[in-house]
Amino acid sequence: MGTFEQEVKDRIAANGDNAGLQADAAAFMKSSLRPQYSYNFTWLGRPIIQYPQDMVAMQEIIWAVQPDLIIETGIAHGGSLIFSAAMLELNAACGGPQSAMVLGVDIDIRPHNRAAIESHPMSKRITMLQGSSVAPEIIAEVRKVAAGKERILVALDSNHTHDHVLAELEAYAPLVTRGSYCVVFDTIIEDTAECCPSDRPWGGGNNPKTAVWQYLKTHPEFEIDKEIDNKLLISVAPDGYLRRVG
Repeated sequence: MGTFEQEVKDRIAANGDNAGLQADAAAFMKSSLRPQYSYNFTWLGRPIIQYPQDMVAMQEIIWAVQPDLIIETGIAHGGSLIFSAAMLELNAACGGPQSAMVLGVDIDIRPHNRAAIESHPMSKRITMLQGSSVAPEIIAEVRKVAAGKERILVALDSNHTHDHVLAELEAYAPLVTRGSYCVVFDTIIEDTAECCPSDRPWGGGNNPKTAVWQYLKTHPEFEIDKEIDNKLLISVAPDGYLRRVG
């Protein structure tokens, strides 16, 4: 490891022990949620509804893993699908998997969003399935697409209740290949429950982070990548970057 790379690792490790920095980051997260800060960004023209820090983290993971399949639950406006497809296009241009694709699943793909995604230049790498991500027939379709793939990355960002996310983890995390990730978004709900809209079925004690904690109790093949948490500080996915190590 070069000197610069070691300096980066040392700084990131120090962030984990920097109580003041951690508190400032947590304060920003809480103050930025109500004004819907994450809704202000696009990727290649499509709303992505993510914090820029998580977008950078996903870019680093996609470059490092070089997946030939990315599975995403939750499509919304399609920005995340376009982002992932664009990263796969860049990987291919740099000698990575040439036929890599993104598979998106959503219970309700609205016609105007589907039309915008399908008309986008990156659509050539995107396939979409409409239906509940935890429905047996959808899981079967996803597994069929995943069969034979060498490196698979999963991102879960649909219904944020504990039971739904846990069911998604049980269904899709096993598809993740060793060294790759299952990224569970919006674990931040557990830390900022007071900021959640009252009309949502999730909240403190019932959210993606509680699902992650329960899943990891019986799945030692995954571990939380704390280095990513300490690097980002600002993230909707604390404890949500799960790396497959076994």
